[in-house]
Amino acid sequence: MIQLNSQWYCRSKKVPKKSDLRKFVHRAAEVAGLPVTPPWSCNIMFVGDRRMAEMNMDLLGHEGTTDVITFSYFDDGSEPMDKDEVMVELIVNPDAAAREGEKREGGYPREVALYIVHGMLHSAGEDDLEEHTRKRMRRRERECMAELEKEFDLGALFKNA
Repeated sequence: MIQLNSQWYCRSKKVPKKSDLRKFVHRAAEVAGLPVTPPWSCNIMFVGDRRMAEMNMDLLGHEGTTDVITFSYFDDGSEPMDKDEVMVELIVNPDAAAREGEKREGGYPREVALYIVHGMLHSAGEDDLEEHTRKRMRRRERECMAELEKEFDLGALFKNA
């Protein structure tokens, strides 16, 4: 099982139960096509708009807030040496998920889950910078989300309170 280190810095949203979040992240990595054996670690930091904008500028040189930032160490062809080796780091913005969730079916819970899936797909080599790769990424997001929604109650996992 993937090791999960998560920090929740978005006070306006409820923190998911760690054991449930860990199971979801493990399965999201698996359906995205990442190897899950040998086990490796994933760091996820959940931050609000202000902190996300700061991190987006500091880490990527991009202005403004965003939904998710992904750092993958699978990119260089590396394989994890042990369960403590961090292979994926995600910064997820629940504030963005709340805004976007108001516009989309499934609301906030589905949107937060989608951001995690999106990060895992990036880690698995998917890209969304050009139109043809963006279409593939959206298709893969739909496929992964459909699989995960069969197995997880996203509303129970990511409560918007």
